[in-house]
Amino acid sequence: MKRIYLYLLKRILLYILIFFISVSVFFFAVMLAPGDPITQYIREMSGRYGMQIESNQQMIEEFKAAFGLDKPLGPRYLAYMKQLFLEGNFGPSFLAFPKPAQELIWAALPWSIGLLGVSVVIAWVIGLVLGTAVGWKRGTALDSTVTPIGLVASQIPSYLLAIMLAMGLVYAARVFPSGGAYSPAIQKGFSLSYMWSVIRHAALPSLSLVLVYLFSWMLSQRALVINILGEDYMRFAEAKGLRTGRLINRYILRNTLLPQSTGLALSLGFVVNGFYLIEWIYRYPGVGKLFVSAIRERDYNVMLGVTIVTMALVLLANLIIELLYPLIDPRIRRGGS
Repeated sequence: MKRIYLYLLKRILLYILIFFISVSVFFFAVMLAPGDPITQYIREMSGRYGMQIESNQQMIEEFKAAFGLDKPLGPRYLAYMKQLFLEGNFGPSFLAFPKPAQELIWAALPWSIGLLGVSVVIAWVIGLVLGTAVGWKRGTALDSTVTPIGLVASQIPSYLLAIMLAMGLVYAARVFPSGGAYSPAIQKGFSLSYMWSVIRHAALPSLSLVLVYLFSWMLSQRALVINILGEDYMRFAEAKGLRTGRLINRYILRNTLLPQSTGLALSLGFVVNGFYLIEWIYRYPGVGKLFVSAIRERDYNVMLGVTIVTMALVLLANLIIELLYPLIDPRIRRGGS
């Protein structure tokens, strides 16, 4: 039991350290980027209403002082880390002032978690089932048909597939709505019409992720299954005349669950990165669309807040999977390799 507790403690401390370092690195990366939200906003207003930026330089300096953007980078970093870790506050949104950045993020987060969570689970489960079937039937017509399709489909970026689906099923066939989370003509609530509208609006963004990532997991599962089928213990089990279902459940799925769980955890970060662009393409009101808008407007606090929340969720998912390893693999409980 002491080994398990030591393993858990090491994992938790490691992820806390990774989180702290990641937040620090991204803070400096954002703050050292050229431009700032105040100057960006004044320039847009000047171009829109014909105002002279020079005449508003004093206004720019006053706004920078109000938001703390006139201070050196070191004190700004210390103040932000204190505000973040001691107060749990991301600061105000520069362009939605005085609304806090976390208010915008918490409003968008449920949409992203629901859509991304469902899509990832569906893709992972289908990929494992399909990969097991293809690997078990290696060399057959099923394998020779599905595997080449998977090799091509897994290389298509999810955002590119999202554009293709939008062009074909939204603008050409007009089967799905063009964007948003639900129809503005329907009142928000727990009604069948509202739930159906949410499903229709989420179908294409979800499909863009599922179609790409299920084939990636299918190919990795196929490779694992083929490798296991060549092991001596598997040949011995087949020689004993065990049923196909027992062979798959006891010998194949149990041995592939650990590496596939690791792959799921590692891929979450890449899925989130592609998901930002998908939300922007479909104007889905999640943190991805909010993040892209914040980049365009140089809204530092929203950019940092979205990145910190997303990074925390990805690290938490990785940590949960690692904490489940002792339950999945008995060798970890025994302190084995």
